[in-house]
Amino acid sequence: MSETQEVDALRARIAELESQLAAAGPPPPAEVEEHRHVRGLSVVSGILVVLAVVLAPLSVTSVWANRVISNTDQYVKTVEPLVHDPAVQAVLTDEVTTAVLDNIDVQGVTKEALTALAKQRGVSADVSAVIPGLEAALVNGVNGFVHDQVAKFIASDQFAQVWDQVNRAAHAQMVRLLSGEQGGAVTAQGDTVTLNLGPIIAQVKAALVNQGFSLADKIPTVNKTFVLVQSSSVTHAQGAYKLLEKLGVWLPIIALALLIGGVALARDRRRALLLGGLGLAAAMILLGGALAVARTWYVNETPGNVLTPDAAGSVFDTLVRFLRSSLRAVGVLGLVLAFAAFISGPSTAAVGTRRGFTQGIGSLRGSAEAAGWQTGRVGTWTYTHRRALRLTAAVLGGVVLMFWNQPTAGVVVGVALVVLLVLAVIEFVGRPTPPRSATQS
Repeated sequence: MSETQEVDALRARIAELESQLAAAGPPPPAEVEEHRHVRGLSVVSGILVVLAVVLAPLSVTSVWANRVISNTDQYVKTVEPLVHDPAVQAVLTDEVTTAVLDNIDVQGVTKEALTALAKQRGVSADVSAVIPGLEAALVNGVNGFVHDQVAKFIASDQFAQVWDQVNRAAHAQMVRLLSGEQGGAVTAQGDTVTLNLGPIIAQVKAALVNQGFSLADKIPTVNKTFVLVQSSSVTHAQGAYKLLEKLGVWLPIIALALLIGGVALARDRRRALLLGGLGLAAAMILLGGALAVARTWYVNETPGNVLTPDAAGSVFDTLVRFLRSSLRAVGVLGLVLAFAAFISGPSTAAVGTRRGFTQGIGSLRGSAEAAGWQTGRVGTWTYTHRRALRLTAAVLGGVVLMFWNQPTAGVVVGVALVVLLVLAVIEFVGRPTPPRSATQS
């Protein structure tokens, strides 16, 4: 066929199609309305999924604030590692040592003792002349002794118990502080949050007296304060705490409901779940980045004479460690959901993976049957209800994660593997009803 004939044939075919379209006329109003309805649901689905992804970081943060900051036991558990952190121990040692020495006139007592010693009978003139020069060395020795004893106490198990008691007693005041109230062991003055070290100093006083340093017995009751936070963000933290406290556990429930609703209304539920899962993972990555920026800002904002950079970093990392654990868990959960949606799709890789999985299970089942193992009615029933069983396994996995107290990324992976194992068992046990033979018919 020549080129001219091909062009004429194409023109004729186009004219034929145009005439068919003209004869068919516009689509029925019902079809147009149905198309608009489906399109509207798709738009609503997309909005719901986006809202769920946007609310995910706030949901994780609200759970952290509700469980860690508002719960005394969880708060004490959170700050417990600080007592073993070398940087924090060093700052506390310096603070407590300064408070102790400020209430003991080491230099005056030393000078008085040396003067009395120089006037003792039997002391030669040469020795009397040298004794005053020992004042600086003795003062430094006493200061060093006190510092060493304080450091030893702060590194002891006894101090760990005191630290637990101090934080447990102060937590109620901390919650009041974040709620905008004042008073108690923890107070906010301007942009500074302080913790009363009085109980710790009292324990150090007793330890020094027990070591034979009787001069420490003269230390009065000291209400030395230790700066926890010195930042202009205290007022902002109060507002954020009030907001997160009101949201509480409802925000994650709302976010989950939005995600489920968005997937349910989607025209392509698998694709909606895939995008929602990837969105959750991306949101958790952004939250992790925000925490990294906040840590740098907090370390730089805290004055060096209040907390050293290492100590400030340790305090921040300790306070948000459960938040980081939660965001990792949610991020991994998003990836698991995205992978499940992908593997159930029509792509070549997904189809090949499912085929390989099915063939592997079928091979194992064949080997078991060859060895005389039969599932019987259980296998038939499992095959008949396999879809309901698969859905039940997935739902139970989600329920376990929902009620697990502070699930980690490892917990999410473990639950996903258990669900996958259950699905494999369903596939392995399920067996269609064997066809009836000719003699049975």
